[in-house]
Amino acid sequence: MKRIEKFEDLEVWQEGMRMVINIYKNLTDCKDYSLRDQIQRAAVSIPSNISEGFDRGSNKEYIHFLYIARGSCAELRTQLYLALKLGLINKSKATELIDKTHKISAMLYNLIKTRKEKF
Repeated sequence: MKRIEKFEDLEVWQEGMRMVINIYKNLTDCKDYSLRDQIQRAAVSIPSNISEGFDRGSNKEYIHFLYIARGSCAELRTQLYLALKLGLINKSKATELIDKTHKISAMLYNLIKTRKEKF
């Protein structure tokens, strides 16, 4: 396993960044600017909080920011369900993105668990 020296080394941060890019690319034609902005902000919050927590001074703060990232992941999933129901995003793309939020949330859960148990 590769040694984690900076937040960019974290697979969960990398997944979060890929999700943000995917979100931005798939919402360029969305005319509901308010919901689009909210979805984009929730998506950006995930890797942002992972990186901010990583560079904090204590394990307790790091875990706190990981919980915030996980909350943003749940918020994003809710907004994607809404965008799907409103017809703002097609079903296959929404399903793909919702599945990614589940994956990232699970990764965050496992990282939180590891940080609580081993640090």
